[in-house]
Amino acid sequence: MELTSTSITPYTAIHLKYCKQAAGGHNVSPALSWSGAPAETRSFAVTIFDPDAPGSGFWHWIAYDIPADVTELVEGGPLPEGTKEAENDYGIRGYGGACPPPGPAHRYVHTVYALGVERLDVSPDDPHASVRSELMANVLDQASITATFQNKKSR
Repeated sequence: MELTSTSITPYTAIHLKYCKQAAGGHNVSPALSWSGAPAETRSFAVTIFDPDAPGSGFWHWIAYDIPADVTELVEGGPLPEGTKEAENDYGIRGYGGACPPPGPAHRYVHTVYALGVERLDVSPDDPHASVRSELMANVLDQASITATFQNKKSR
């Protein structure tokens, strides 16, 4: 599989537009498109994860049950019909842009997963760890783009 974006350039800084307001941004979800999914793909999921956040990292977005005939998410939404979102580490369902504490740049890993099931066997109230576990149990293939953001604002 291959993941591309007109919003995010791999291994470069994320534009403020896609970052949280607290970091000076507008919290717009990036455009993501993918190709080369296995023929047996029944749905897709998309995650954005910051592995450099204190503790065990930070989940910014977990979108799943994306229909198998969809090959892109448009910048700023809306999401395709039927798509669900797990609560992220900001405590909201939906996209939460980059906003690390001031200091070194953080990496943001944008990943699309081709899944072998049409719908994940989770409830809307399940914590994102349960959603991610079910997602990982059904992965056929995946592709990622990693970009960075450094918060130079003082809080």
